[in-house]
Parts: sequence; C-alpha cells; structure tokens
Amino acid sequence: MNSVNLVGHLAQDPELRYTPAGGVAVANFTIAVNRPFLNQQGEREADFIRIVTWRKLAENCARHLTKGRQVAVEGRLQIRSYDDREGIRRIAAEVVARNVHFLGGRREQTADVGDGLDDSLVEGDLEIKEDDVPF
Repeated sequence: MNSVNLVGHLAQDPELRYTPAGGVAVANFTIAVNRPFLNQQGEREADFIRIVTWRKLAENCARHLTKGRQVAVEGRLQIRSYDDREGIRRIAAEVVARNVHFLGGRREQTADVGDGLDDSLVEGDLEIKEDDVPF
C-alpha cells in the first residue's frame, strides 16, 4: 500500500503547466511540514515536500492556493529519476496528490477540492495570517 497524508503550509505559489501532448493540467508546489520534535537548539524544523497535482485538481490548486496557505494532502509517494542539465542522473521523491484540502483560511475561502469532482465549501476554524507563517 502506498498512501501519504500530510498537513503543511505552501512554501511558494503553485506552478501550473500543461503537458505538450494532450494539454493536461499539472501543478507543482512544495509544502513545509513541521517535524514532531525540536532539534538540539530547541527549534522546530520542517521538511519541504514536493506535491504534484493533475487535471482539475491542478487548476483548482493553482487558482486558490498561495504561499503560506495551510493544506492537507492525501496521495501516494512517487520516486522518479531524470537527467539534469549537466547530464547527471538525479532521483526525486514527490507526492502525487489525490486530494488537497484547503485549510487555515477564512470560511468562504476554505475548500476541499478533492479529485476535482466536488468543489463544495467546507467548514474551517483556523485563520492563519501571512505574518504567522515563518517563510
């Protein structure tokens, strides 16, 4: 079973592109996920995890998400390899999202975009201001 569930804040705005063959929407963004412990200096560290979304979910994420927004992501871990510009073989780990739940905004902005089939609004209790986000 390959299942990943994460909650974090966007490190930058999503990047929306369309595939050359077929024009399928794909959006990429990175979320910062806090580690559940403090380091030796008593500070909380975060892991920065790349998220990939496809089709309507990608378009919804690109339309509604911005840097600092809190999200919950459900998906699967994908490991892929590629050659960089210098021809060196690299390995990348990323989460291919099945659902993205928008958290931490005003009630009218909080949405569960899921797989793009249900764009209904959901309740949210948290309000994170841009000044609260450490990046």
